Amino acid sequence: MSMDMTTRMFKEEGWVRKKCPKCGKYFWTLDPDRETCGDPPCDEYAFIGKPGIPKKYTLEEMREAFLGFFERNGHGRVKRYPVLPRWRDDVLLVGASIMDFQPWVISGEADPPANPLTISQPSIRFTDIDNVGITGRHFTIFEMMAHHAFNYPKKPIYWMDETVEYAYEFFTKDLRMKGEDITFKENPWAGGGNAGPAFEVLYRGLEVATLVFMQYKLAPPNADPSQIVEIKGDKYVPMETRVVDTGYGLERLVWMSQGTPTAYDAVLGYVVEPLKRMAGVDRIDERILMENSRLAGMFDIEDMGDLKVLRREVANKVGISVEELEKAVRPYELIYAIADHTKALTFMLADGVIPSNVKAGYLARLLIRKSIRNMRELGINAPLSEIVAMHIKALHKTYPEFREMEDVILDIVDVEEKRYQETLRRGSNLVKREVAKLKKSGKDEIPLENLILYYESHGLTPEIVKEVAEKEGIRVHIPDNFYTLVAKEAERTVKEEEKKSIVDFELLQDLPDTRTLYYEDPMMKEFDAKVLKILGEWVVLDQTAFYPEGGGQPCDLGTLDGIKILDVQKVGKVILHKVERMEFREGQRVHGKIDWERRIQHMRHHTGTHVLMGALVRVLGSHVWQSGSQLHTDWARLDIAHYKRIGEEELREIERLANRVVMENREVRWEWLPRTEAEQRYGFRLYQGGVVPGKVIRVLNIKDWDVQACGGTHLPNTGLIGPIKILRTERIQDGVERIIFAAGEAAIKWMQESESIIKRTSGVFRVPPEKLPDTAQKFFDEWKNARKVVEKLKRELAKLLVYELESKVEKIKGIEFIGGIVEGDIEHLREAALKLKKPNRVIAIISEDSGAVVVAVGDNVDHKAGDLVRIITSVAGGGGGGKKDLAQGKIKNILKAKEALEEVKKKL
Repeated sequence: MSMDMTTRMFKEEGWVRKKCPKCGKYFWTLDPDRETCGDPPCDEYAFIGKPGIPKKYTLEEMREAFLGFFERNGHGRVKRYPVLPRWRDDVLLVGASIMDFQPWVISGEADPPANPLTISQPSIRFTDIDNVGITGRHFTIFEMMAHHAFNYPKKPIYWMDETVEYAYEFFTKDLRMKGEDITFKENPWAGGGNAGPAFEVLYRGLEVATLVFMQYKLAPPNADPSQIVEIKGDKYVPMETRVVDTGYGLERLVWMSQGTPTAYDAVLGYVVEPLKRMAGVDRIDERILMENSRLAGMFDIEDMGDLKVLRREVANKVGISVEELEKAVRPYELIYAIADHTKALTFMLADGVIPSNVKAGYLARLLIRKSIRNMRELGINAPLSEIVAMHIKALHKTYPEFREMEDVILDIVDVEEKRYQETLRRGSNLVKREVAKLKKSGKDEIPLENLILYYESHGLTPEIVKEVAEKEGIRVHIPDNFYTLVAKEAERTVKEEEKKSIVDFELLQDLPDTRTLYYEDPMMKEFDAKVLKILGEWVVLDQTAFYPEGGGQPCDLGTLDGIKILDVQKVGKVILHKVERMEFREGQRVHGKIDWERRIQHMRHHTGTHVLMGALVRVLGSHVWQSGSQLHTDWARLDIAHYKRIGEEELREIERLANRVVMENREVRWEWLPRTEAEQRYGFRLYQGGVVPGKVIRVLNIKDWDVQACGGTHLPNTGLIGPIKILRTERIQDGVERIIFAAGEAAIKWMQESESIIKRTSGVFRVPPEKLPDTAQKFFDEWKNARKVVEKLKRELAKLLVYELESKVEKIKGIEFIGGIVEGDIEHLREAALKLKKPNRVIAIISEDSGAVVVAVGDNVDHKAGDLVRIITSVAGGGGGGKKDLAQGKIKNILKAKEALEEVKKKL
C-alpha cells in the first residue's frame, strides 16, 4: 500500500521523512541528524535508569492525565468495558479498545457512546504468555488508553492530521517528553478483517502508542478491481465508516516515567514486593534486570534458542556466568509472572469468567494453575487467593466492582486451587500408567501432543508430568512456548455452521416483513390475516400471532382455517407456517387460532426463567450468567455459569425469592430501544440470553428485578406465572449448572405427583407423612446392621466352604483337582478358590444357587483358567472368561453341572 502520510503538523513544523537503514521503514522526526527509526532492534531502550518523562507517574495518575487531556479536547469519557465481551460471540476476551465497538458501532448498526470518545480499556492477550516475566515488558493484561473517532458517511469527525497532533501535544505538553526524541514510524496495520495506514509512535526505543486509520475491509470475491488495495498480502476495499483507532500503552508510559529495571516493577510493585518477601528472594543487582530488559527489547523471544542468546548477552554485559545469571533472575521471572497473571485473573473473575475446560474459562484456569506452579517452585505456601486479594486491595478504588465481588472472586480461586491439588494427586497415577505404556512400546520420551492432552484433559502442567516421568526414566521436553500453544488452541474460534434455510431465501426477497402480532399483543389467541405466498408446504401471511421457534422457545401450534399448523419458522424478517395439508391460495383471507394451553405454558416458563435468573444472581452472586435455556410445556431448563454445585439451602432461598416476586405481581414491560441506549441504561447484563443482532433491540424488564434483551413472548405481570418449583439441578459440564424447574400448572402437577408418592410411601411404612424421615432412617439403620450380620455369616460360610472342599482333592496325572457344586454367590466362590489355590492345583466350583462358575489354576499347571471355564459352559450353557490363573462365568443349566466338571477332569 502506498499512501501519502504527510500530515499538517509534519508539513508546518519542519518534520523530516527518512528511511531507516536498518529496517527499511519510513519515519518522521524533528531531528535532522537522526538516522534510525527509534524502534528496537534499530535502537535500544534509552530510558531504563534514566526516565524519559520528568515526573514519576503512578498508573492512576497517568490514566487520568490521558483521559483528562482528551476530555478537555472534546472527547466523551467512556467507562471501561468488561474483559469478557458479552456483546459479541466471535472472541473470547477483549484484547484492544476497538473491540468494545465491534461489530455494531463500526458497522453503523449502533451509535458510539460518544463521538469522538476516550477510554482506558483493560485488555488481555495470551499470545506472549511464555514471555511474561522474562522480557521486562510483556504482559497478559495491560490497559490500552485510546481515543476513537467514527467518521460515518457525510459525518466526519477528524482524521490523520488531528490524531497526530493530539499525540504530539499530549506527549510534549502534558507529559513534557522531548519532541526531538519522538519518531512517527509508518507501518500499515491489518487485523480482524480491517486494515489501514498507521504510525507507531516511538520514544527513546519504546513504542508508546500506535495510531491506526482504519479505512479498509477485506475485499469480497465480486469486488470492483479499481477499489482494491493490497496490504500485507491481502486484498481490501474501502469501508463506509472510517475509524481512528489508537492505542497508548498505559503501563509503558508509567515505566517510561519511572525508568525502573522492568515494567513490572513500575506497575505491579504492590504485589511484587510482598512476593519477594514471601519467597525469601535475595536482593539482585539491578544492573542484571536493567540489562535483561534492555537487551530483551532488541528482539522477540520465540524459542529456547532466543532465550539462550539473551541469557548469554546479559551475562557477558554484567560479567557473570550464564548459570549465575539464571540462578539470580529465575525467582524474579516467576514473581513477575505471578503478579501479572493474578491481576489478569482478578479482572476476568470480576467480569464473570468462570474457570472451566472451555473458552475463556479455560484461559482463567490456565492462569490459576500456572501461577500455583510458579509459587510452588518459589516455595511459597500461601493460598493463591491471598495474592489475588492484594490486587483487589490495591485496585478497588479505581474498580469498585472488585470489592463488591471480592468474596466470590476469592472463593472461586480457593475452589480451583483445591481442584488442582486433587488433579495432581490423580494425575500422578495417570502419568505413571502412561509411562508404563510408553516403556512397553519401546519409547523413552513423552510426545508434545500427550503433554497438551494431559494439560487440557487432566489439568496436569508439563512441569508436573516431567517431575513424575523422569523419576520413572522417561524424558520430557517442554517447549518454551507451551502455554502460548495451549492458549492459542483455546482462543481458536469455531465458525458456526450456517443454518440451512427451509426455503430458498431468494423466493422471499420481494415479500414485506411479516407483522408480528405476538409482540403487539402476546395475549392474542385468534387473528385474521391474508395469504401472501405459498412455498410448497409453507404459507406466508401478511401478519401472524403464531410465535416462530427461537431463543429457546418452541414455536406455537394451532390451526389456520381449521388446518393444523405443524411448525413456524422465521427466515430474515418473514415468518413461514408449515401446514398439515395445503388448501390455501395466494390472496385468501384466513383465520388463525393459537393452541393457547401450549402458548400460555411457554409464556409462564419464559417469564419464569427471567424471574429465576434474578433470584440466582441475588443468592449466588453477580458472576452468574445464563449459558442457555429451553422451554417445554411440562418443564423448563436454565443453564448458568457457576463455579460449584448449588447447595440445598441456596436452592431453597432461590425458590423462595422467585415465588415472592411472583406473588408481588410485578409489572413486566417490553420496549424497543436503540442498542447503545439500551447498553448505557442497563449495562451488558442485557445479553444474558446471548448476542442479539440489530440496531434496535427488544428489552424485557421485570420491574426492579431483571432486564434482558429478549425476543420471546411474555406475560404482562409476574402473578400470571403461578408457582415456580425447582425440580432438580445437574452439573452438565465444567463451570455450568443446569436448573430444571416447572411453573404454573406444570408446577402444580409436579407438586401433586410428589404428594401422591409421599402418601403411597406413608402407606407402605404405615406412618403419617411427617414421621416418614425418622421411620425411613430407622429402617435404613436396621438394614445396615442386618447387612453387617449377613456379611459376617457369608465370611463364615466361605471358611466352611474351604474346609469342605479341601477334603475333595483328587489327583489327575500329577495335578491336584478340586471340583464341587456348592452353595453361595460368586464372591464366596472366588474367595474360596483363591484360598485353595496352590502351584500344582486346579479348582473348579459351581454355585447350585445362581449357576456362577469360578476356576483357579496354579502357576505350575499348563492349562488356562479361561479355557476350562469355556469347557464348563460348552456343556451346561452360558458364558465366561478371564485370565490364565483365574476366570469366572455363569451356566444356564445347573442339572448339567456335574457332567461339566467331569469334562474338565477329562481335559486334565
